[in-house]
Amino acid sequence: MIIYPAIDLIDGAVVRLHKGDFDQLTHYGSDPVAVAQSYSAAGATWLHLVDLDGAKNPQNRQIGLIAKIIDSTGLSVQTGGGIRSGDDVAALINAGAARVVIGSLAVREPDLVTQLLQTYGPEKICLAADVIRQNDGFFIAMSGWQEASELSLSGFLKTYQAAGLKHVLCTDIDRDGTLQGFNNALYADVKQQFPDLHLQASGGASSLADLANLAADGVIIGKALYEGRFSVAEALEAAAC
Repeated sequence: MIIYPAIDLIDGAVVRLHKGDFDQLTHYGSDPVAVAQSYSAAGATWLHLVDLDGAKNPQNRQIGLIAKIIDSTGLSVQTGGGIRSGDDVAALINAGAARVVIGSLAVREPDLVTQLLQTYGPEKICLAADVIRQNDGFFIAMSGWQEASELSLSGFLKTYQAAGLKHVLCTDIDRDGTLQGFNNALYADVKQQFPDLHLQASGGASSLADLANLAADGVIIGKALYEGRFSVAEALEAAAC
């Protein structure tokens, strides 16, 4: 299992949101480069980096800071936040991103995202399957998690798997930033239906016990690290067991 420590950026600072709500924001420092370097020093090889300024307005994307984090850490960086065009993807890859995370664009413009998968290859693109539970099923959320689409999680993944998708990041929005533990049943179901996809679990990590028996190939960890629930080194050790 790959551990992806997470850094969310607003105006150059490290923050975390509660269930994606910008009105429920906690600051965790003003030096994201130092935070990323500490993760690298602890043994992490990947970093999950979310540009929340870019998510709100692509004109405010923090490309310079993202490039600085990549250049100064040696980490493979998976990044996204408000990807609205092929140019946004190209800019991040040109800045050194190892993988770009695409969410709402994949719902609104499937032909474009299919083309991006073909252009850059499956290792460069990660699909963000951010889900909301409705009527006993999980549906894809859009627009910064503020609305649910009519597209089911399984239908969404089937479409892109046929187009060559390899990496998917699935977040249960109801658990994100809550420290309530992962939705193990959700990930087990996704992995059973799509065993060939590299599944990343996100939303709710609270303890090392949450990593045990998790049906995922990777895990995003944010708030639990900042709140001192466990360290990156401890997570890496637990993931290796």
